[in-house]
Amino acid sequence: MARLLIRWAINALALWIAIQIVPGLNYVSETGVSLLIIALIFGLVNALVRPILMVLTCPLILLTLGLFILVINAIMLSLTIWLSGIFDLGLTSDSFLATLLGALVISIVSGVMSMLVKDEGESSRQRA
Repeated sequence: MARLLIRWAINALALWIAIQIVPGLNYVSETGVSLLIIALIFGLVNALVRPILMVLTCPLILLTLGLFILVINAIMLSLTIWLSGIFDLGLTSDSFLATLLGALVISIVSGVMSMLVKDEGESSRQRA
């Protein structure tokens, strides 16, 4: 349960940093609660839709030597933006380029934060 909450917080932080850095990604809300809900939606989209897209686009991923994963990440962020629009959570994007750059920033921040924040179970598994 703690690992799930940590991943949720990392996603929220990565989304917030991407919104601050990338011009074209806009977030308008009075409270930060909607950003946590957007992070939850982003996590669910990545857990449910991303594996299906990865399998379906495996030849493209191999052909581009993995660069197509950036496009898949942008599609996941676009889907999150679309779903947040349905629930009126305040996340918008001006263009696909902004979404692509936002997905790149989210991937980098999430990867770095995941490396920095280790779970107790992870460190004991690596020693064994």
